[in-house]
Amino acid sequence: MIGRAGRLLVLLLIITFPSAFGQSNDRRLCFEFYEGTFNSQINTSLLVAVPQQLTQQTVRSFYADLNAGNYHPLVDSLLSFKKRYQLNDWLYYQLIRKTAQQLSAKADNYSSYTLYKWFLLTKSGYDARLALTRDKVIFYVYNREDVEDLPFFMVDGKKYVCLNWHDYARVNLNDDPPVPVNVSIPEADKAFSYKIDKMPDLRRSEYFDKELQFTYKHKVYYFNIKLSKEVDAIFTNYPIVDFSSYFNIPLSKETYGSLIPALKDNTKKMSQKKGIDYLMRFTRYAFLYEKDEDNFGREKRLAPEETLFAKYSDCDDRAALFFYLVKEIYNLPMIALLYPTHITIGVQFDKPVGTSVMYKGVAYSICEPTPQKEDLNIGQLSAKLKNEPYKVVYQYVPAQ
Repeated sequence: MIGRAGRLLVLLLIITFPSAFGQSNDRRLCFEFYEGTFNSQINTSLLVAVPQQLTQQTVRSFYADLNAGNYHPLVDSLLSFKKRYQLNDWLYYQLIRKTAQQLSAKADNYSSYTLYKWFLLTKSGYDARLALTRDKVIFYVYNREDVEDLPFFMVDGKKYVCLNWHDYARVNLNDDPPVPVNVSIPEADKAFSYKIDKMPDLRRSEYFDKELQFTYKHKVYYFNIKLSKEVDAIFTNYPIVDFSSYFNIPLSKETYGSLIPALKDNTKKMSQKKGIDYLMRFTRYAFLYEKDEDNFGREKRLAPEETLFAKYSDCDDRAALFFYLVKEIYNLPMIALLYPTHITIGVQFDKPVGTSVMYKGVAYSICEPTPQKEDLNIGQLSAKLKNEPYKVVYQYVPAQ
């Protein structure tokens, strides 16, 4: 993530401020972060030497040294930036990562970089923990959500998920179990959330144009969508979250403005059913299909903007994108139906179309957004799924 985020223009200014005794005790940290510029005073008491190999004692000493130093201006600046730009926890963590990178570069001293992340996250109020193996430092945070692909441990009935697992993804922690480092930080009690309900507003210069096209009713439709590699970078280490979080990840402002108005314009003269059919076939045929195992070597759910960005996508990705398009353009009730090897979407119309699925007394018509062997219409389910069990993993009911 740090490597990709490094594509942003980074400006690091160090300005010394003399004390009454003529010594330089403060520095100014300044770098661009998405739509804003982060500025903060850094007291030199926070610049602590850390060995490459950590022990329980070195971690506790690091915390004691920084806790006794003047860390408040930096933490206050981080929290103020978070509030000003309405950063969710995941984006705030990216801000902390970038700040830690300036204090101690990840490539130079991974242990020091991780300790700074941990300290800043805890002083921001989050219940974050560290654990050590013989040669690794594992960074955990309290989380109350269903996150599938991250290791976790339980403490007093609370779940802590690993924030830096991407750095050790090929390691079996059971071979060298991490030993928790006990440091009491009473103010660090908040749970960390992976919900992304707002994307950052990137500078327009960060975007590039991507052309998409598909054919509907013998007419070819062309789209020129604005996308940013920085949005793709946001999700580089993003885990597999629960469906209620996944299906509510929005588009960034520029991408939204380049796609949604065009789709609304193309469907404004269509009936509701035909418009939904148009969106279903756009999602089905405007992108190349490939399984995650072949594309990424593992399961990965793409956010809607990632699906627009990516060369290939699978059924999870199409379902999330189709759900988002229907929600934005028609705002109809929907459900997500998870089969053993597939996921699809049901939409509630005024009158059910084709074979419907009943859920909580409401009929939903299947709208298949992923290519199948059959050319499925609304209300048709692939033959291979008709006898397969499914469960509804998410229900969307528009606010009245």
